[in-house]
Amino acid sequence: MKNPTNSRVDTLRKSPGDVLVSQVMHFVDPSREVLAETLLAAGPDSPTLCRGWKTKDLAAHLYLRERKAAVGLGLIIKSLSRASDKATAKLAAKIKTADEYTELVNTFRSGPPVLSPMKIKALDETSNLIEYFVHTEDVRRAVDRWAPRALDEEYSAALWDELIKRAAILYRGVDLGIVLVRPSGPRHVAKRAPVSVAIVGEPGELLMHAHGRTRHALVTFEGQPDAVALLQSAEVGL
Repeated sequence: MKNPTNSRVDTLRKSPGDVLVSQVMHFVDPSREVLAETLLAAGPDSPTLCRGWKTKDLAAHLYLRERKAAVGLGLIIKSLSRASDKATAKLAAKIKTADEYTELVNTFRSGPPVLSPMKIKALDETSNLIEYFVHTEDVRRAVDRWAPRALDEEYSAALWDELIKRAAILYRGVDLGIVLVRPSGPRHVAKRAPVSVAIVGEPGELLMHAHGRTRHALVTFEGQPDAVALLQSAEVGL
């Protein structure tokens, strides 16, 4: 699978004096581009880290979540999750050719329709910054050989800010204290408990771990061996 190195996010490594495309760290639009490029490069039947999903299933999910309210709500309301999964599977099953897959991905790439809540920029950023990063890596890291992307520091900082807002929810099922630590120094106590484990990694890697992609996250652990073992066997993510 090709690495979309020509996209704005994938090459956000600035030299001194370079100017960001957005002065308010709006990375969602270029992240959508990177995700679309990654899906197109992989083709419709490639594996992903999303259990039971190929790339066409992931593309169907991305398309529907901003066009069908029930699908979007099914991601956060358990009683609607079955209907959401059924709609995703039904659309994915209709994708029979590479051209149909390309059309679906390009429709997602063009952005949400006019009446979609995702047209609201604040909701777009809150809902999609992490969504697009994680799903891009779900495709990139589902192959035998992969390497982490070099991310711009301000993009990494934006990912970190979004992660710490929801870290307590993502680690709620872990019977331990959790401290998230960036190698550059910043740390965040996601959950307090008598026994804690520190998870150390760059923001993108911490995001992957927090969203349950624990075997595909480049992180290290600091803590008592039995506590680390408990964390490694725990259910993490939504």
